[in-house]
Amino acid sequence: MNKEKELKDKILEAHKNSDIASLYLLEKDAYESFDEATLQGFYANILDLALERLTNTLEQHRTMDMNEIQDFATLRALYEYAIEHYSAGKESDAAALFEVLAGLSNDEKFSQAMQLHQGATLEKLPFDDFLDKIADIQETQNAGTFYISCFTKEAQELLDNANMHKGK
Repeated sequence: MNKEKELKDKILEAHKNSDIASLYLLEKDAYESFDEATLQGFYANILDLALERLTNTLEQHRTMDMNEIQDFATLRALYEYAIEHYSAGKESDAAALFEVLAGLSNDEKFSQAMQLHQGATLEKLPFDDFLDKIADIQETQNAGTFYISCFTKEAQELLDNANMHKGK
């Protein structure tokens, strides 16, 4: 069996099992094997599974556990989706997604980071400015998180401003 067919079979199996974590483990191979259109389908597949898990989590009135692999992978997929909206200039959509993410996880640091992301989107701060002025990319890379988790001193001021706007 050729490598691409084998990869597609693994992806199909992971999809059948709603296994987002396994799909992320296959991500590097997908990049090396697939064209852009197929890669888009690969990520759409991950997002579909993540949205299904989000719906189930909300219906069960539970939070996601960052230490549980499928919850972790789901939060990552939803975060990437929110960042995609933010970077495309869809701040209000991104703000709603960050708000959901902030309340979805049992991880306090993740929730606080999502509140800062939401604050930036509510303030209509362009994504590039968020990366340049609010996010501490070097510290985030050092922390090894899948999400922007470290911020500059300006971040708290932004959050305070956003909270004032939410209260109005």
